Amino acid sequence: MLWRLVLLLALLSPALAEARQNAIQPELVVNAGANPGGTADLAILMHTRPGWHGYWLNPGDAGLPMSVEWRLPPGWSVEPLRYPVPQRLLVAGIVNYVYEKDYALLTRLRVPAGETGSHEIAATMRWLACTDEICVPEQGVVTLSVPTGGIFPLDPRFDDWRRALPQPLASPARFEIAGNLLRVGIPLPRDVAVDKPYVFPATDGPVDYAGEQRFRRDGDLLIAELPRRSGDPEQFAGVLALGEGRGLSFDAVAGEVPDGGRLLSEPGGQALLWAVLGAILGGLLLNLMPCVFPILALKALHLAKSGGDERQARRDALAYTGGAIVGTGALGAALLAIRATGVEAGWAFQLQDPRMILLLTLLSVAITLNLLRVFELPVIAGDRHPAGSFGTGALAAFVATPCAGPFLGAALGTALLLPPAGSVAVFAALGLGLAVPFLLIAFVPALRRKLPKPGPWMVRLQRFLAIPMAATAAAGLWLLWRQGGQSVLLFGLFAVLLLIALLFFTGRKQISGHRSTWFNPAFNPGFLALVLVAAAVATAPTNPARHAAIDSEAWSHDRVAAELAAGHPVFVNFTADWCLTCKANEAVAIDRDDVQQAFNAARVTTLTGDWTKGDPKITRFLESRGRAGVPLYLWYVPGKPPEELPQVLTPGMLISRAQAARR
Repeated sequence: MLWRLVLLLALLSPALAEARQNAIQPELVVNAGANPGGTADLAILMHTRPGWHGYWLNPGDAGLPMSVEWRLPPGWSVEPLRYPVPQRLLVAGIVNYVYEKDYALLTRLRVPAGETGSHEIAATMRWLACTDEICVPEQGVVTLSVPTGGIFPLDPRFDDWRRALPQPLASPARFEIAGNLLRVGIPLPRDVAVDKPYVFPATDGPVDYAGEQRFRRDGDLLIAELPRRSGDPEQFAGVLALGEGRGLSFDAVAGEVPDGGRLLSEPGGQALLWAVLGAILGGLLLNLMPCVFPILALKALHLAKSGGDERQARRDALAYTGGAIVGTGALGAALLAIRATGVEAGWAFQLQDPRMILLLTLLSVAITLNLLRVFELPVIAGDRHPAGSFGTGALAAFVATPCAGPFLGAALGTALLLPPAGSVAVFAALGLGLAVPFLLIAFVPALRRKLPKPGPWMVRLQRFLAIPMAATAAAGLWLLWRQGGQSVLLFGLFAVLLLIALLFFTGRKQISGHRSTWFNPAFNPGFLALVLVAAAVATAPTNPARHAAIDSEAWSHDRVAAELAAGHPVFVNFTADWCLTCKANEAVAIDRDDVQQAFNAARVTTLTGDWTKGDPKITRFLESRGRAGVPLYLWYVPGKPPEELPQVLTPGMLISRAQAARR
């Protein structure tokens, strides 16, 4: 550790401290006198020059704790020093626990019975004084004459100094090791205000100071999730800072810590702004996904057929935008409502349910047949009323949920940490980003004039767009099999075939000029049969099929820790079967032969966190990394903090890291 080097320099350089005036000047202060046979409050007041700082009892990544040697009259004694709640100071990536202003260390002086008069006490002290650029070992001897007996005035400063001390925790705390986390359960009544909590470990070793600390509320328990560094402590002590100088000191014993609770965080207005911008940009990129792009293209076709009518184009654009915003906002509100019940859920939670997968599959089939002109559904393109454009926007929001591409993962992760209004605003911003291309076409005449005139090309384009939608439908059937097994897949196939028959019948009726009533179960028994099939999928027993990626095993905290302890690099792939970005990365980068050969040569262990059905442990871990969904890729090297890789991977990115791990 760096503080050991600082300690060595301090031992080798005593003359340096004597040759200059100390930047931190100590002073002994007693609160009134001392009663024989009693105690007196004693303080070491450290007067700190501006720009300098001293250190807490655990200095952090660097620094040096203060040492004190007392010289007392016979029979006198002092209790251990009590430190005020420290501050965090980050210098060049190093986290220090410091005091940047004057601070007082308190203790109690015990006086034997029968003492009279005044008695001199002294303390020889050594400490480290630092700025952001230099550190200097300092030392000094302070003396004080302590009167005994009689009545002496109280020093009012002791009231402020006592308030700066962390208060001892009345109830016992517990801690446990959970993979790369040290989890501490601290009893704290739910009505106690917590403003940006932080745990200062009292001893060096078990906690990575530079890592991010996460906190959860579970009733009257505050759960701290601290990034682990090394060692398996039998006890763990520290100070919980509650904000505004308040703090609680605790001693935790090994024991079980509840695995749940509500995640605490209070991102500010700047975090909300960046989250909204990230959601807009992420929503914009979602338009390139194979399940969303055809819907956008349908709207562009509708504009082309409208002949450039500016009023109609803007009306449809606003309706489409409203549908997209309401759609993503409603999904976000539903997610927050589910999480408020204590259920661990993340973005695309609805795709962890076979019923929703079946609905998405049937929608994809219907859009595919519409693009192939098997039947006409004008409401999808908004031909008759703005409500059609509104519905199309909401539909685009729903089918876009399997994707969490660049910029979107961090934005949605931040959304889950914001107050409800801010969270919904971020989710709604995703819908706005989704609608941006259509808004640009509708409100920028130059772009609208560049749209080609109606013609036979439109039919060919629609047929081309049917390909990605058909692929989306096929992916939905594959996902039904992955989530529910063969029985659910058979029900899904029957539902798809039944829908195709119904839509084909509807198309024939439309050609003959009849108004179709296929969607009304009172007139069409086929629709009722389709509903019954969907109900069968909802109640069918699941027998999920699971296939791990190439040379991959299931992720867990303990497995990561074990592999790192064995000296092996670890690549963790948090994925889901319904995540299009995940599957693209696996095909393009992860499952390539050259990547796997590089991993094997470097003895890289690949672990997969499968979030297809919403594993609560994975959900909590994603939250701890500031993510609301997948993909998430982590690269671990022994002795170093994990590296979070981009959400779009390349083979070279993985190969270069594997080669570096070999050196």
